[in-house]
Order: sequence, then structure tokens, then C-alpha cells
Amino acid sequence: MTNDDRLFLITGATGKTGSGTIDLLLRGGHRVRAMVHREDERSRSLAEAGAEVVVSDFHDLDGVTAALRGVTGAYLCHPISPGLIEATVCFAQAATETSVRSVVNMSQISARREAGSNAARQHWLCERLLDRTDLLTAHLRPTFFAEWLKAWWELRSGEGHLRLPFGEGRHAPIAAVDQAHVITALLLDPEPHNRAVYTLHGPVELNHHDIARAMSGALGIPVRYEPISVEEFASAMAERGLPTHLIQHLSNVAVDYRNGVFAGTNDNVEKIGHRAPLSVEQFVNENRSDFDTNGPNFVPA
Repeated sequence: MTNDDRLFLITGATGKTGSGTIDLLLRGGHRVRAMVHREDERSRSLAEAGAEVVVSDFHDLDGVTAALRGVTGAYLCHPISPGLIEATVCFAQAATETSVRSVVNMSQISARREAGSNAARQHWLCERLLDRTDLLTAHLRPTFFAEWLKAWWELRSGEGHLRLPFGEGRHAPIAAVDQAHVITALLLDPEPHNRAVYTLHGPVELNHHDIARAMSGALGIPVRYEPISVEEFASAMAERGLPTHLIQHLSNVAVDYRNGVFAGTNDNVEKIGHRAPLSVEQFVNENRSDFDTNGPNFVPA
């Protein structure tokens, strides 16, 4: 346990990176406030683990201000949904009023001024906004999460299929748990990372044929990558009722992916988070039960 009395606010607290960060902070003996959109089984689980849970919306300035009161450092993580810029403005104003010292901002590897994705361009703008505050600010730009493999996975006749519009592009899938270690380290020691922009990658850059082979070796069944068009991908998402904002984003980042925007690898997880990131095989082995059924977003043949 630690005698450190700092309080950390985690937004997106029931999400993959938020919940992982809360777990690491609590295990380290730190005080944690978890901001959630609603009370449910997941938020109750956070409270039982020792987090202080507050219910607020990103766009409620008074609610965000109350959530930030007494906080030293915060993790800002907005879903891929409309309203990111307004939410970041509310957060920045509330953080300034409450004398928050630092923020770790979850951005995207595709965030840039010329991005075709509306969400990616908004993330770039929000980075610039936060850099203009007095907050100690670090921006994270992860490549595609390893969790994507679960969401878009199809199990058909005893074989696995990944039907995705990524051509022969490459990336090094990064697990949420590895990102949580980086986020935790940045919250605990923000000074050396002020105004830094960190891309986060897994250990090995692969194309999706390589990823399928790695998954096959871990699962012991055939796994195939079937490249599809961006148009088929967008149509399948629309048929599943996914939001227009998300479809526009994912369609454009598929093009980015083909053009190498998501490629590369580095040692940021080891240097900052002090752990080796999970490989595809390790991630699949740690989440084997998730591959016993179809993922929620798979694109049927």
C-alpha cells in the first residue's frame, strides 16, 4: 500500500482501458474516482473494488466539475460518438476551475489535421485544445486494439474467419491491459511526459493473414483472413444498426490502415508501462472463451 493521498479520476471507467487502469491504481493503494454514465452491474463492481463512483455525462459541465473536484490527475477517454469536442471543452474548463494538475488523453493513431474520419480529426483538435491549457498533458495514440479480434471474429463450421477491409496493411495489435499500464504510469508521474504524444503498439507488426495464422496456432483451428471492400464493411455495419458517426470513422480508418497509418511498433509499453506487451497468441490464449462464439460485429459471408 502507499501513503500517496492523490485522487485520480478515470472517465470511461467501465470501458476496456478505464477499468484496467482503475484496477491497477487500486491495487497500488491509490484513491480512485470512477466517472460512469449510469449505475449498473459494472459500476457496482467498481464500487465494490474500492473506487468512488460518480454518475455524470461528459457534456454536463456542472457534473464534470463536481467529478473533478479534489482530483490531482485524470484519464480522459471519450467513446467514438458525436460530441467529443464539446466534451473536451467541458473537461478542460472544469479541470482548470478545480486546479487539476494533469490529464492523460486517449486519442487515436489516425488523429491528424487532414484525417478523413471526422472522429480522428476531432481527436487532433482536442489534443491541440488540451495543449493550450495549463494541464500537464500526455496524448495516447494506440493502433487497433487486440480486442478488435474478438469483436469482428466469426466462427463458422469449426473455422475462424476475419472478414475485414484492411487489404495487405499491417499493424501490431495492442491489448487494452497493456495500455492501462501506460495510463497508470503517466498518471502517477506526469512531469516527464508533458505535451508528449505516444503511439502504442503491440510487440510484432503483422498483416491480417499473419494475425489469422497466429490465432490459428493459439486456438488449434483453421483461421482465415478474407479481405473485403470498404463498401461491404460499411454496409454490414449499417445493417447491424451501428451509428453513422462510427461507420464514417471506421470506413475512413480502413483506408488509413491500407495506407500504413496504423503500421509500426515501438517500446513505449515497456519504457512507460514497465511490461512487455501481449502478442496476438498471448492475447488469444488469455481470452479463449471469447472465441467460442461469433463476435458482435462480424461481417457474414
